[in-house]
Amino acid sequence: MSVGLEQVRRDWTRLGSTEPLWAVCVDPDKRDGGWDDEEFLASGRADIDPAIARLDELGLAPERGRVLDFGCGAGRLSNALAAHFDRVVGVDISAPMLDEARRLDRSQGRIDFRLNERPDLSAFEDDSFDLVYTDLVLQHLPTDLAEGYLREFARVVRPGGAMVLGVPESERRTFKGMVFRYVPWPLVALAQRVILRYPAPMRMHTLRTGRLAELLPDARIVASDEYWGGDHWRHLRHYVEVGGRV
Repeated sequence: MSVGLEQVRRDWTRLGSTEPLWAVCVDPDKRDGGWDDEEFLASGRADIDPAIARLDELGLAPERGRVLDFGCGAGRLSNALAAHFDRVVGVDISAPMLDEARRLDRSQGRIDFRLNERPDLSAFEDDSFDLVYTDLVLQHLPTDLAEGYLREFARVVRPGGAMVLGVPESERRTFKGMVFRYVPWPLVALAQRVILRYPAPMRMHTLRTGRLAELLPDARIVASDEYWGGDHWRHLRHYVEVGGRV
């Protein structure tokens, strides 16, 4: 395991052991066990249902067979995806997060939660998913790892399938946004631990649309919708059509 990936594993293992639901949905009012289980799962449906409707609207609705939820955490989105697909595979690097996901599984056995501690998705064959869905995950990884996983997404999605990729496009021109843009990461991590009392730091970085297109040469970004960002980030949800591969 690379040094960068090992640090991610340690951080998210700690987060999953102490504040799993809050770490997935960071809300200052939900610290110290403030999330109710059903409220947490309902927030996943509030994200997934409009996204699937948008896929349909764009004419990108893949076959509703098998979907990969990358960085599934405590299964918030996996459960919502299970209402639309026959099988959901949720992968995460944090074993405690996956324990929490299994506890919250409401799918009656249609979600397979798997630990993945590799910098790739070699556990899965080419063309093995109809959809890859990831939201607010890639920004927590070192850039080289995030870009490597994006290439893997394109490999495991079948031709004619789709990807939904939720990532920060840019920092907002606010105090908090500029802190993330200009302050060195070790200082940001220290502030998160000491001032904000995070159990472990949460790395953040942007992924521009142009770079995303470069990393996915056999795919087409059909739409990029702004959907969330608060006072830190401008987030886009990209709807990507996967073409045939030679």
